[in-house]
Amino acid sequence: MKILLVEDEQNIASFVKKGLTEQGYEVMVAYDGPMGLQLASQYDFDLIILDIILPGINGVEVCKKIRETAVQLMPILMLTALGTTENIVQGLDAGADDYLAKPFKFKELLARIRALTRRTMRDSSNTKVLNIADLELDTDMKIARRSGKEIKLTSREYRLLEYLMKHQRKVMSRIDILESVWDVNFDMGTNVVDVYVNYLRNKIDKDFSPKLIHTVIGMGYVMKEGEENR
Repeated sequence: MKILLVEDEQNIASFVKKGLTEQGYEVMVAYDGPMGLQLASQYDFDLIILDIILPGINGVEVCKKIRETAVQLMPILMLTALGTTENIVQGLDAGADDYLAKPFKFKELLARIRALTRRTMRDSSNTKVLNIADLELDTDMKIARRSGKEIKLTSREYRLLEYLMKHQRKVMSRIDILESVWDVNFDMGTNVVDVYVNYLRNKIDKDFSPKLIHTVIGMGYVMKEGEENR
């Protein structure tokens, strides 16, 4: 498995590369944003570990540019010393799949890597088309359509939509969504799930009828045809 590590702090980069190499991973290191972009465009990686604060181009912009040109399902794990919800959402909006706050334990980094690569393998083997009302999700091509119109989704929005459609007519709590869509136990104090549900609603519900994503007060969210439960 080939990993690109984009990290400007040489002590951290050396520590992570050594640990991952000992675990059998092949690791290539970039020490700034432009170098990370160049390597990402030249080589095929199974996963990218990307620091947010980088010289040249910050990690958020690097992530955006990678997502514009690279395979959408290639996992990107962002490293950040900025643990607020705003910064987390900014990174995820750029196309990152997960984040890890500094300082972190190496065992936690390994767990995140394993979770992300397992999910990618599951996604790549799934060829079903999910449907509800006039919404269609092609899980092979990773394309959503409503009334025949293609809807552009970020990788995180796609995974959230897929999860809700696979569990349609079931109320999913915020904790269920965090653990299944984000693969890890996030800080329960964040509102990242609500933020992304709103993003998704604006894309698949705002200009269409019937509305499909419903809030069940005090419990979570459900995807179904029917009246809103707010």
